[in-house]
Parts: sequence; structure tokens; C-alpha cells
Amino acid sequence: MSFEVVIVGAGPTGLACGIELKKRGVPAVLIEKGCLVNSLYHYPTNMVFFTTPELLEIGGLPMTSLNEKPNRIEALKYYRRAAEHYGLEIRQYERVTRIEGGDGDFQTHTVDRQGAAQTYAARKVILATGYYDIPNYLNVPGEDLPKVIHYYREAHPYFNCDVAVIGAKNSAAIAALELFWTGARVTLIHRGPAIHKHVKYWIKPNIENRITAGEVKAYFNSSLSEIRPESISVRTPDGEVSLKNDFVFAMTGYRPDFEFMAAHGIHLEGESQKPRTNPDTLESERRGMYLAGVVVAGRHTNEIFIENGRFHGEKIAADIAAKLG
Repeated sequence: MSFEVVIVGAGPTGLACGIELKKRGVPAVLIEKGCLVNSLYHYPTNMVFFTTPELLEIGGLPMTSLNEKPNRIEALKYYRRAAEHYGLEIRQYERVTRIEGGDGDFQTHTVDRQGAAQTYAARKVILATGYYDIPNYLNVPGEDLPKVIHYYREAHPYFNCDVAVIGAKNSAAIAALELFWTGARVTLIHRGPAIHKHVKYWIKPNIENRITAGEVKAYFNSSLSEIRPESISVRTPDGEVSLKNDFVFAMTGYRPDFEFMAAHGIHLEGESQKPRTNPDTLESERRGMYLAGVVVAGRHTNEIFIENGRFHGEKIAADIAAKLG
């Protein structure tokens, strides 16, 4: 199969790249290991975006929502509509295993959901792989137990259970509150001294009030040291404590696939792991391979969101279209 451009990832940024290329008459295929906007699909079921609809728009298509801020269901519907409107070529449930060749003659190798190998020839490649697929692991004994959850979806299955939430940013605070409201016995564990200062303004006082009232137990300046089938050990300022536990929600964030990028000739900068790119075109040091979305930020995943990553598509597509003539 041959296209001018292969786009790895069909999240909002990947879709924006595909749309901008389509507008310029450049044939492209998007390859996605999960479903369309896979990361958004795996967000908490009842999630509401912090931003307004117009800041999530791509391709000049208006987004509407019933309330001031759109929810997950509305976003999924919008991005489906965008993909259909522009007739994007998308391969879902197909994982990219390696990319060979060079500028003007790349071969992207994949495996589809039936286990069959596929190869796509392209002159340019765009990596828009996001960061939501690789959790920041705790690296403690027992983390591989099935009771450990890195992706919080909804609270109902944990009614009347003893649960631990690790972390104190937005995802941890929201999970702790929803679990408490649904009847779980919640313990929040955080290595810092308090709930993070950047937690959303309507969430922060709510979780702090629950902690003050003793409705949510909290261990600050503390860390999980071991996970066992029916309990956990927590290292606290007052010493080690053992707690009864049914489930652990490790809300410790996520990171891009640095190993994949490094293996494909993308130079990563020191501790930040930011890839070297041309700031005007987002082309990497591997000629013909571009980076789009949050992967541009390395470990600083809070620097790029849908709101600003969606503009990468126009910048990249303009450069590719000019070079391909």
C-alpha cells in the first residue's frame, strides 16, 4: 500500500494532520493501534473537559455542546464526524512495529488485529502517538497484580471496597471523589505535602473538605512500598503502615513512548526527553519524519494539549506539501 504520508496515531492531533494534508491534496493514511481518538475513549466515562468547545475544534468544523464545557461523549461524536466529513483514510486496531527507509522512501510495518503483517510505503511520516498509553509506574513489589489500575473509568464497580488512590493531581482528586461518592472507602496517598495546587478550582476544595472531615483518609509526604492481594504497605513520616485494600488506582500520570522514538532516529534531550525538531516545521533530525502533538514536549506533557497541539497539523502539512510539490 502506498501513500504520500503515513500518520501514526489517530487522536485529535493526528486527525488534524490528516485533514490539513487532505486540504492540500496530499494522500495520507492514519494508522491507529486502538480505536479512533483512542485516548479520549479511555478517559473517565463522565469526564468533562476543562476547556470550551471551540478550543477542541479541528478542520474548521464547529463543535457544539449542551453545556459550557463539552463532555467525553460529545468529543467522541465530534471527532467521528470530523473523520467522516473529510473522508480520512484510517486503519484502526493496527499497531506500527517499525519504520524503515528514509526521506522519500519510508516503509512502515504494522500488525493488524488478526495478526497479519502489513507494509505501507510513504514519502513522509508523521508521529502523532500521544502519551496516554504508557503509565508512569510505581516500581513497587506487587504492581503487576490485577487489582492495580492505571486508568480510572468509573466508580460503580468499587462500591463497598477499600481502595487506594495514588497521586494528588486532577485525575487522582476526581477519582478519589467519585469513588467516595459511590460508596468506596478511599485512602489517598501522595509523596507531596498536599493536594496539588493546579487541581481544578472546583475540585480542589471539594477533595480537601472530604479529607478534613475524615471522609477520605489521606497520607501526605508518603509513598506506597508494597502491594499485596489483600493489603498495601505505606511509607509515612510516622513509619510504615499496613492497610486493608481491594484495589489500587495508580493515578501517577503517563508518558510518550520514548523508546519507540529513540529506536527510529529521534534524538531526545537529556532529562526532559524533548525530541529535537525544527520549530517552524516540526520535522525531526530524521529527515522526512515529523512529530505532532504532545510527543513534542517530551516529559513535559502538561505543555501541549488538544487546544494547542491541533495547530501542529497545519504547520506540518504546509511544509510537506511545499516539499512534495
